Amino acid sequence: MPAKPPADANPYPHARGDGSAYDRYLAGMDASMRQKVALTVAHLLGVGDLADMGMGSGTGSFALASLYPGLSVVGVDVDPGMVSRAAERYVLPNLRFIVGDIAEPCFPAGSVEAILDSSVLHHVTTFSGYDRAAAVRALAVQADQLADHGVLVVRDFLDPGPGRVWLDLPGDDGDGSDDPRRCSTAALFERFAGEFRAAREPAARGFAMAPVAPGADDPPLPAGWRRYACERVHAVEFVLRKDYRHDWELEVLEEYTYLTQPQFETTFAALGLRVLASTPIRNPWIVQHRFAGRFVLRDEGEHAPLDWPATNYVIVGQRVGPTRGVGFREEPTAEAPRDLALSHWRRLDSGVVYDVVRRPGRTVDVVPWFVADGALYVLARLGHPRPILASARAAGGTLDGSAPVTWVHEALTVRQTDKPLGQTVEERLTALAGLGPDALLRFDRGPVYYPSPGGVQEEVRAVFVEVAPTAVAAAEPGPSGLSDAGPLRAIEVRQVLRAAQVGGLPDARLELNVYAILLKGGRDVGAWIGAEIDVPEAAPPADRTTMAALAERPRRRRFRSAPAEASSGFLSVTRARFVEQAADGAAVGERTLEYVLPTRFSAVTVTVACLRRAEGQVWLGLDDDDLPASQCFDGHSELLVTPAWRLPRAVVGPRAAEAFVRARLAAEYGVRGGPLTELGGRYHPSPAVTPEVVHPFALAVTAETPAARALRWVRLEDAVTQRDRLVDGHLRVVALRAAHALGLLASAPA
Repeated sequence: MPAKPPADANPYPHARGDGSAYDRYLAGMDASMRQKVALTVAHLLGVGDLADMGMGSGTGSFALASLYPGLSVVGVDVDPGMVSRAAERYVLPNLRFIVGDIAEPCFPAGSVEAILDSSVLHHVTTFSGYDRAAAVRALAVQADQLADHGVLVVRDFLDPGPGRVWLDLPGDDGDGSDDPRRCSTAALFERFAGEFRAAREPAARGFAMAPVAPGADDPPLPAGWRRYACERVHAVEFVLRKDYRHDWELEVLEEYTYLTQPQFETTFAALGLRVLASTPIRNPWIVQHRFAGRFVLRDEGEHAPLDWPATNYVIVGQRVGPTRGVGFREEPTAEAPRDLALSHWRRLDSGVVYDVVRRPGRTVDVVPWFVADGALYVLARLGHPRPILASARAAGGTLDGSAPVTWVHEALTVRQTDKPLGQTVEERLTALAGLGPDALLRFDRGPVYYPSPGGVQEEVRAVFVEVAPTAVAAAEPGPSGLSDAGPLRAIEVRQVLRAAQVGGLPDARLELNVYAILLKGGRDVGAWIGAEIDVPEAAPPADRTTMAALAERPRRRRFRSAPAEASSGFLSVTRARFVEQAADGAAVGERTLEYVLPTRFSAVTVTVACLRRAEGQVWLGLDDDDLPASQCFDGHSELLVTPAWRLPRAVVGPRAAEAFVRARLAAEYGVRGGPLTELGGRYHPSPAVTPEVVHPFALAVTAETPAARALRWVRLEDAVTQRDRLVDGHLRVVALRAAHALGLLASAPA
């Protein structure tokens, strides 16, 4: 790898301070490349060494080196001709290309800070005789080359696991031949079933499938369509490649899928890698243009439509030593909760009793920041242990199939007790990062909000501390018996936002703090690279208002304390011991923690930014609600929120969740709209208290009728300008993300 700079050198010598270079490079990439870059750098520092394995043409390596001049990028490919052409075409001071086999050692052991395998490991298995174990062997070789706390990022296809399905395909969208350039999709599938894994001997190619004639009680087929029964993995292999017809003879040589999600996660743990992300990706463009209306997957037994298969999968592992943990084992304990207190509040106008959990002390997010060569950085933890996020008792998992992670990139958090705020923060920064009084240049108060006020009585206060530029990489001992707390590193702030937009940052509080710092300083927030949101022109909403007018509405106190026996038992507080396990299964730490769970619902929450475009403005729908957490802190119960629901345990997967959300929006608010679009990645609002995971969406509202609760519509720009009034954390997230996606943050006053 390239020689590292001396210890006293500026660690950020090539930062693109104004953000324009980032945006210019991003604008020139297609959506797939932007996603690849964002998911990769979500877990990097923007500095250090990165090996792009199997780089192919070198375009991706060039993109990474262009966006992050502080990275020393090495493109690796087994083809000398490809390496030579890439070296001639792409020339940057922080980019080079070498010949190497990604399944063999290319660098000294323990020397590389980041390795990227983008759509390459399935080539290793394919050209190893379709030996799936070849991918595991290649991963082991790469893990050995990682430095301590280095990351391995794999972006590839995903085996959906066992099970049989019905695959419905059009038989009238082409002719009846087997010519892949002009035959129907159904005819192409029949050909594929006979030639899949075409590098094998003819008798060993293909897979078993059978046409299915719909019975009287079966779901009907559209005219001209055909139905087939096969293994789920073979159906997925087909639909992922059915549109690549011009290179069909090459496509049928490859086996895309080689490991299931659990197999990936187990493999990473066995190699001493903490899983920081394990996320199936459903590319919105592919879903809209190549999946929807082009095929239907059904469970063979129940015949119900299945969710769209993942178009890609991303797993990120962080290498740690043999004495550090890569997973947690949860053990129940009979001890009663000691720290979390459950209280109950009766709403006066409805009589409904709300459960609210409270933790002692005040939550303070500490955000040290500095500017180096025009770019703004924050110090944050990389991989802080949050074992309750993967609690086996948290029903529902995640909506998109992402695995709950137990090591999270997040802001520094302290619990303020009897000491003043400034003293608490200063002592913490000195102890953790070695930042003495002379390095602390300026203190500013950040936003104050409730991260999840529907069930958690928690008010977060942020403190922004300008510090002298530092390359601090401290890793303090683990909290209360765990092996470590994760290193403290500097991250360029727009990198934080990009990570949140593509599901690479499960801590929303770090994202919200970054937005606050950028907007307060009038700095560019950078380009939005999440899913595009289309809000077409429509009729103006009926109940339009302003944030200033809402602030003048009459104050309300709609809750009174209620006894425990009046509770419906919506929430419960539990206590469990989490044993931290190393790669060999040995216990390396343990901690007993308390957390809150819904008793009858899942741990999944869905929030929706209801948007309308009219008269040259984008409008955001707000619900003027009342919640007991607000009354506990503010003395009054009124709180502006975004539509949000805990999902019932029976609602599993994107298809069922969308149907549920649309039904609730229509029933409760009288709104209907176009596509329900992911609004950035999922997030955990309060990972020290609850495993709750939130999936935000945006809906372009096309119709609104009278309903039980009416939305109050404000200009989206007004909402983000008056963001200090967005005290509900969920509303704050969706408003800022929606404004960012629609290009409105650049004009938001500081």
